[in-house]
Amino acid sequence: MSTVEPFVRWAGGKTWLIPYLPKIIGDINFEHYHEPFLGGAAVFFSLNYSKLSYLSDSNDKLVNTYLQIRDNPQAVIKCFVQFQNSEKEYYRIRDEFIPRTPEEAAAQFIYLNQTSYNGLFRVNKQGEYNVPYGFRTTWHYDIRRILDASEKLKNTRISVGDFEINKHKIKKNDLVFLDPPYTVSHNNNGFIEYNRNLFSLEDQKRLSRFIDYIKRKNAYYILTNAAHEEIKKIFTKEGDILLELRRKSLIGGRNASRKEISEYIFTNIPQGEKNNG
Repeated sequence: MSTVEPFVRWAGGKTWLIPYLPKIIGDINFEHYHEPFLGGAAVFFSLNYSKLSYLSDSNDKLVNTYLQIRDNPQAVIKCFVQFQNSEKEYYRIRDEFIPRTPEEAAAQFIYLNQTSYNGLFRVNKQGEYNVPYGFRTTWHYDIRRILDASEKLKNTRISVGDFEINKHKIKKNDLVFLDPPYTVSHNNNGFIEYNRNLFSLEDQKRLSRFIDYIKRKNAYYILTNAAHEEIKKIFTKEGDILLELRRKSLIGGRNASRKEISEYIFTNIPQGEKNNG
């Protein structure tokens, strides 16, 4: 199956990683694909792959959107095309529109994602989405992205829950892609306050133990994380590989500088040689 474009934009998404993937993955002939921090699923959508995949995320609204795109794309589109891109309409859809069906909830999610500030997903203590309007006045959404994504998602199992929810389904020669919320900022000692609550340093250590489990299953993993000494300490494992890649920062306001930052890639896929799985 050919690659497609993600149908949502996602803060911290891995579109930038796509050009590096062929070299990282090499020629391994992996079986099933797992992605337990789904987000925008840039890596999943980039793979020319049609076998069964297990996708999950702890964000129930995001998971519902993926399920509806997979199973009911036309119903999502029917609702979505009624929304207009204006500040007034944005706050109406954000604060007043009450979805009556899972398909309407998915259409609302995509609309807010596309028209909000930087595509962020943030809720208040009451669980209410509170990201402001993004003033993307030239925004136009091609609904073919929904149809293409729906086709790509046909052979997937999608679930909501912690990253270990499909742990028992990992088998020999499977590939697990891990892109957790970053607990620390890049190249310095600061903690990211919002993500610190969402995914703590203890969660990072639990994820490290999860990787040990993946390796015991003789499966492959790829982990992306912030380039930080604490992260290196947690995830460096004997026989595995650490790559440091540089990319442009894509998060920030209109006048924010797009400086280069480093990210770590950890994997147990042998690099620089042919692999047949």
